[in-house]
Amino acid sequence: MRKQALKISSFSVAALALAAAAGVSLIASASHLRAAETPKADLVNRQQLRVCADPADLPFSNQKEEGFENKIANIIGDELKLPVTYTWFPKATGFVRMTLGAKRCDLVIGWGQGDDQVLNTNAIYRSTTALVYKKGTGLDGVDTLADPRLQGKRFGVQQGSAGGTLAARYGLMSNVHGYPMMVDRRFDNPAKTMIEDIRKGDVDAGVLWGPIAAYWAARDGEPLVVVPLVKETGAERIAFRITMGVRNGDDAWKRKLNEVIRKRQGDIDKVLLDYGVPLLVDDDTSTEMITKPRTSAAAEPAPGGDAAAAQAPAPAAQ
Repeated sequence: MRKQALKISSFSVAALALAAAAGVSLIASASHLRAAETPKADLVNRQQLRVCADPADLPFSNQKEEGFENKIANIIGDELKLPVTYTWFPKATGFVRMTLGAKRCDLVIGWGQGDDQVLNTNAIYRSTTALVYKKGTGLDGVDTLADPRLQGKRFGVQQGSAGGTLAARYGLMSNVHGYPMMVDRRFDNPAKTMIEDIRKGDVDAGVLWGPIAAYWAARDGEPLVVVPLVKETGAERIAFRITMGVRNGDDAWKRKLNEVIRKRQGDIDKVLLDYGVPLLVDDDTSTEMITKPRTSAAAEPAPGGDAAAAQAPAPAAQ
């Protein structure tokens, strides 16, 4: 009887151990399934609109909040009823990693559509590269880089920019002056330097991203001629959509911002036009310029919800 009891007892212990192991396995599997079904944690701060921005990158942003991206941030904050706060970091190498990626802030106001470092919202505007020159220097009326009057001129381009690629196609690089793009603008401002060189006559003409060209050509000296390059043809893309950027995975936050953009597009347009930004209609087949703020209806995206499929990425700044 004792031996039989011991056998039963041993069997029971073994059975219980197996049952316990199976239970743990089932619990672990259930937990894994629940984890897979649970949405990602919401990392967005809901008490503040935490904006990632460059401290010295006019016309976009600066620490005095004088840029048009600062004004757009205020529009977003107003709509969401949130105070705007900033994490400042130069828009150069490591910007996204040190700001959005480090979860120090939740929104970049201006970022080229299609750049997979961020999750893009719908576009807040579409703009193009512009030609800049001094009036009365033999270039009056030039509105395309194909114009023969540009041949042999001292030509300014930003290295690695879409405008530089276009200038190369037209053979304007034989007497080129290159300006760096990815710099810490607290210490160097190549776009402003190009504008100053054109004013001084050290450079005859240059190409810049339109929002930058329009801003600096109207400030700190003789106004220069700024011609949005809307007549160019060919494979080179020089017009880009600019979106807001959020962390990859923050889909709910992106959708919320898209609602705000649709509702406040007219206010955003007014800010951009006040800063002289060359605005194009949101249609890749058209180079029609926008001259007055759009209504909410005009700003609605095409059927299907969010903006059209991502295009080739545009530089964050040129």
